Amino acid sequence: MRQGQEPQSAQQSDRAAVTAGTAPAVGRGRRGHGAGTQGAVRLDRRGVLLGLLTTGAAVATGAGVALWRSGRAANTGSTDVAATGETTEVTVGVKGMRFIPDTIDVPAGNRLLITLDNDSDQVHDLVLQLADGTSVSTGRVAAGTTGSLDAGVVTGPLEGWCSIAGHRAQGMVFHVTASGQAATAAGQTATAQADAAPDYAAVLPAEVTPFDAALAPADTSTTVHEHTFTVTEQVMYVGGGVTQTRMTYNGQAPGPILRGRVGDTFRITLVNDGSMSHSLDFHAGVVSPDAVMRSINPGESLVYEFTAERSGIWLYHCSTSPMSVHLASGMHGAVIIDPPGLEQVDREYVMVQSEIYLGPEGGETDADKVAAKTPDLLAFNGIAFQYRDRPLTAKPGERVRIWVMDAGPSLPTSFHAVGLQFDQVFVEGAWTLGGPNAVGAAWSGGGQALGLQPAQGGFVECVPPEPGTYTLVSHAFADMEKGTMAYLKVTA
Repeated sequence: MRQGQEPQSAQQSDRAAVTAGTAPAVGRGRRGHGAGTQGAVRLDRRGVLLGLLTTGAAVATGAGVALWRSGRAANTGSTDVAATGETTEVTVGVKGMRFIPDTIDVPAGNRLLITLDNDSDQVHDLVLQLADGTSVSTGRVAAGTTGSLDAGVVTGPLEGWCSIAGHRAQGMVFHVTASGQAATAAGQTATAQADAAPDYAAVLPAEVTPFDAALAPADTSTTVHEHTFTVTEQVMYVGGGVTQTRMTYNGQAPGPILRGRVGDTFRITLVNDGSMSHSLDFHAGVVSPDAVMRSINPGESLVYEFTAERSGIWLYHCSTSPMSVHLASGMHGAVIIDPPGLEQVDREYVMVQSEIYLGPEGGETDADKVAAKTPDLLAFNGIAFQYRDRPLTAKPGERVRIWVMDAGPSLPTSFHAVGLQFDQVFVEGAWTLGGPNAVGAAWSGGGQALGLQPAQGGFVECVPPEPGTYTLVSHAFADMEKGTMAYLKVTA
C-alpha cells in the first residue's frame, strides 16, 4: 500500500533554445497556421506604434511580431536591464491540458519568440501577460496547426495561460523566468515558488503502487485490535503528474483502513517521527479528547484506546492546528465497524475521498488554497485517477459492496456508479435501502447516488449484470474531472 516517488518532472528537462541575431519568420503550421495576435498595442520610447492589434483568423507571418529597436525593455517599465540584441526562440507543445514545457528561463535582456505547436485534438491558445499589464497572444490555434507570439525583450518573470474557458483551471498555465530574477510583485522567484500544475491526462507511473482498495472481512479471532501508527512526512505521487510532500500515518495516504465489530476495542500507539507536532482523532470512539487527542512533538508517542459502540465507517484524522491542512496533506483514514449480521459479499472495496491542494512540485500543501476550498485535485484513496489507470475488478453477477468515506476536509461528494443501480444503501449508521428490514422492497426502490458531507460515510451494493467497464465517480462532475473517478472492470 506504499506509494512510489515520481521521477523528476518533465518541465525540468525541457529547456529553451537560445539563438543570436534576428529570428526567422514564425507562425508556419504543419497544416496551416494560427493567428499571431498581439494582445495589446505597444509603443516604443519614441512613441512610434510598432505592434498590430489583430483579430481572429490567420494572418501573414509577420503579424504579431513587434520590431524591438529600443535599447530598453518594451514589455516592462524597468530600465535596469539593457537589450542584449539576442533572441530566445521556444516551441511549446500541448499534451492533454498542459503546455510542454510549462516553464522556461530566458536570459534577461533577450527578445522572446514563442511558437505554439498545437498537436492536441482541440483548439488552444497561449496568452502571455507582460509586466506592464498588457498581454500578447498566439490567437486561437486549431488542432494540428501552429501560432506564435513575440513577448519582446524580457526583463522579469512572466505568466501565461490558455484563455479558452476552463482550460486555465484545468492546468494550462505557463511560466517565464528571466535568469532567476525575482518577481517584483511577490518578491520571490517565480520558478521556485510556482505551484505545480496538474495534468489530468497523466497516467499513473509504473513504479507507483495504487492504494489497495480491496477489503478483507473483519478479524473475528479477537476483540482487541492493536496497531501502531508512525507519522512521517515524505514526497509522494498524488496524481496529475505531480508529487507533493505528504504527512502520513505508516507512510501511506490515506492511513491504514481498520475494521472490526460493535464492542471491539482498538488500541493505537501513535509515534511521531515527523518534523512537527501531530495527533489523532478517531470518530469511531467516544472518549475525552484531552489526553488521547493531544498533539505530540517529534520523537514522542502516546496510546489511544477506544471501544467501538456503534456501526458505520468512521473518519480518523490529525487534529493538530491547522487541522484542514494536516488532513488535506494526507493525515486521514477510516475505521469500519460492521453492522451486526452484515452479510458477506463477493467483493468489497473502500473509497476514501479527499481534496489535494497543490504547492510547488514536491512541496507542501498550499494552505491558502485549503482556506479558499479550491483544490487542484480530488482523489479516491489519496491518488487522483489511480483506478482509472489500474481498474478495480469484478465478475458478472457478483455482489459488490463499496464503502465510501468523505474525508474532506471541506467538500461534499455524491458517489455514483455509471451503468449500475444500488439495491443496498447504508449511510451514517442506518439502512436507507435494503438491509434486514428490506427497506424499499415494497415499492421496488433503488438508489443512484450516495450523498455525503465531509466526515460522513456509508456503503452501497450493486450487482453488475454483464461484462463492461463501469465508472465510479463523484457526480459533482467538476470534482470528478479533477480525479474522483475509477473504473470497475467486469469480465467473465
